[in-house]
Amino acid sequence: MMIDGTDERLLGALADGLPLGPRPYEEVGRWLSLSEGQVLSRLRRLIAEGVIKRFGIVVRHRELGYTSNAMVVWDVPDQLVAGMAHKAIQFACVTLCYERPRRLPDWPYNLFCMIHGKDRKTVLSQLEELNTETGLQYWPSDILFSGKCFKQKGARYHAPPVLKQGVA
Repeated sequence: MMIDGTDERLLGALADGLPLGPRPYEEVGRWLSLSEGQVLSRLRRLIAEGVIKRFGIVVRHRELGYTSNAMVVWDVPDQLVAGMAHKAIQFACVTLCYERPRRLPDWPYNLFCMIHGKDRKTVLSQLEELNTETGLQYWPSDILFSGKCFKQKGARYHAPPVLKQGVA
């Protein structure tokens, strides 16, 4: 795994997220005097080498009008959990879906889905549809609505600051 100064500057440029616009990697390339292709190539290599573990987006859903969200959990037989998860992710209202180990005796759940909606009634309606159409209604479950919104941030890497549009 070889990281050079340009990689460090790239990580620094991404610390606050991608710029909004139709070609964000091109914009980052301008900041670093790289082509869009060079930025993408470096990112692919950093991901492949494990320097970047996850590369994704953090959606500030409340700013988009989605003020109600819930983590729904089910206790699905282990041999069925992957199939149930595959069914669940087909629903547009499901923004996260993953398996976690049970923490017995207090926490028997192993399938987790995050559902976002404009209001609680919408989330409950979406959950009912999800349960019915996937067969998840047959397994013990719980729904945990968020009570407070905490600030979300992506991963931070220590790198020197990058000049963005003339600002250090």
